[in-house]
Amino acid sequence: MKRKWSFFSIFNYAVLALVGFAMIYPFIYILAYSLNDGKDSMMGSIYFLPRKFTLENYAQVFDNARIWQAYRITIMRTLIGTFLHVVLCTLMAYALSKKTLPGRSFFTFYIFLPTIFSAGFIPFFITLQKLQLINTFWVYVLPMLYNFMHIVIIRTFLQGIPEELEESAKIDGYGDFQIFLRIILPLSGPVLATISLFIGVAHWNDWFSGAYYVSNKELIPVQTLLQEMLTEAEALSNSMQRASQQGGQTVGMASGAGATPESLRMALLVITVFPILCIYPFLQRYFVKGVMIGSVKG
Repeated sequence: MKRKWSFFSIFNYAVLALVGFAMIYPFIYILAYSLNDGKDSMMGSIYFLPRKFTLENYAQVFDNARIWQAYRITIMRTLIGTFLHVVLCTLMAYALSKKTLPGRSFFTFYIFLPTIFSAGFIPFFITLQKLQLINTFWVYVLPMLYNFMHIVIIRTFLQGIPEELEESAKIDGYGDFQIFLRIILPLSGPVLATISLFIGVAHWNDWFSGAYYVSNKELIPVQTLLQEMLTEAEALSNSMQRASQQGGQTVGMASGAGATPESLRMALLVITVFPILCIYPFLQRYFVKGVMIGSVKG
């Protein structure tokens, strides 16, 4: 049986295809630029495929011995920070989802108040200093353990779970902690995956903490290190331009390798985005809340 195509269907698919292409093409361009010779890329006309293929841009990025240590710090903070954040927010949301919780309104307002008012950067820095978190690994994890909006999202999801499930579990002799582990958590897969993605991306993309709260080079995350490398590349480019204008000879990274600050920037972008692009499709399927369908039979 042939499928009938209406004008609306054709128009709808065409619009969706254009929107999808507009979202994907920047990644294609960045990847092609990063795999092309830097000096050749300055001529332009690179759209989908590299014209002069090379891995020199990535070789120069990874030639920095600190890059691997920075990746280890970033992976550790992302995994540990995401796990602890989801555990804490889920426990708080589960407690606040109970209407029988004494002082429920007070606790909700208490955790909501810091979301409205912020003391600013300097008081926050002094607080971290008094807690002896400055220049330690935990300065990446502890300040990001709490997020009111994530608690609200999880609490709203948990309030949608039928109370009959918990009541039947209590009849079977389950306590609150057993109900949380055996019933609530298995049904909360979609919202936990969503929150994990949110906080995981925040940890992975955070460069501010490493730039302002850490001076130990061994504890700098990859985002901060890549920013420093990009700054160094820009400084080298400026010095090369000044030397060229003065008729001198340039030495350094881009003098004979064919790499330019722009090509290195593209390689850095690929390195930064690639891990998230690999993880995101595996979490996307959990966003559908169909797991609740049929959980309660009438």
